[in-house]
Amino acid sequence: MVQSYELFYWPGIQGRGEFVRLALEEAGEDYEDVARGPGGTDALMAALKEGPTPSFAPPFLRAEGMTIGQTAAILLYLGERHGLAPREPAGRLWTHQLQLTIADLVAEAHDTHHPVGSGLYYEDQKQEALRRAQDFTSARIPKFFDYFSRVLGEKDYLLGPELTYADLSLFQVLEGLAYAFPQATARALAQHPNLEALRRRVTARPRIAAYLRSPRRIPFNDDGIFRRYPELDS
Repeated sequence: MVQSYELFYWPGIQGRGEFVRLALEEAGEDYEDVARGPGGTDALMAALKEGPTPSFAPPFLRAEGMTIGQTAAILLYLGERHGLAPREPAGRLWTHQLQLTIADLVAEAHDTHHPVGSGLYYEDQKQEALRRAQDFTSARIPKFFDYFSRVLGEKDYLLGPELTYADLSLFQVLEGLAYAFPQATARALAQHPNLEALRRRVTARPRIAAYLRSPRRIPFNDDGIFRRYPELDS
């Protein structure tokens, strides 16, 4: 039986929905990116209020009569179904742990341009953003890269020879940081060539390469999580 998925995320940005898209693309699964279709945003807003297990916010996935919210939970589900995580419980839990650590990094990257409040414009918190970004680029990016580099070691992927959804998510973070903080990211990656090798390895995977060339891949822009403000890159 062919599984059909409905992905709900904001149109026009990669955001947290991109981590789910990458997993679905690598798995070769059909999915509808609902909010990008006609009347899609209205459908997304309505879906937020429906069902016995509503999501707090996008992204969320509809599958098998369920609504699954939170990026890490969605990937936990997809990983088990589509061979993007180990079969044994310890391996699945370790992959999930890595994904939650990636989620911490994503949240910190977001907070560089919105350190005071998400409801405020960047222009309303530029002074605070500069201070937050200085710490992020000088201390937090290196700390996270040190960790993931140590986990990766000399392996092809984080868990060994087989790719998992955590590798796809780490790839997305490396791409996003290279867009938002090109100088700081290049400096940090120079210390960890194995992370850069992982980035190239994921880029070259046939389904991911095809996706990155397709219109389904929304370009990075200054409305998403990873935003390029040159004054924040040091």
